[in-house]
Amino acid sequence: MASDTTSLLRLFLPDFILENFEFTGSIEENDTLHIHLEEINKLPTEWASIKVESKGFFPEITVQDFPIRGHKAFFHIKRRRWLDLESGKVIYREWTLVEKGTRLTGEFAAFLKEINRYRSQ
Repeated sequence: MASDTTSLLRLFLPDFILENFEFTGSIEENDTLHIHLEEINKLPTEWASIKVESKGFFPEITVQDFPIRGHKAFFHIKRRRWLDLESGKVIYREWTLVEKGTRLTGEFAAFLKEINRYRSQ
């Protein structure tokens, strides 16, 4: 990813996303921006002692975030999965990408909850 692209993405994405996911593209449709991300194929250090094989990705999830300059913003995220060759089990990182019970990022859900407190009654 070019450094100009990285600098720009740092304005919109949390550092942990930029450290663990690769930006694969974006699509602008009318008033909506779609940002596509794929988990980097890098094993966590805690898995260094086990034999694993990459098994591609889980189905893509779509998460809504803060609007960007009047555009709805959606992140399309593909998470990796690996096969533990000894146990035969699929393993993956435990990411908390969406707020429980929503399809929103945690930051955006907290923001909406906070501004809802100030609604006129």
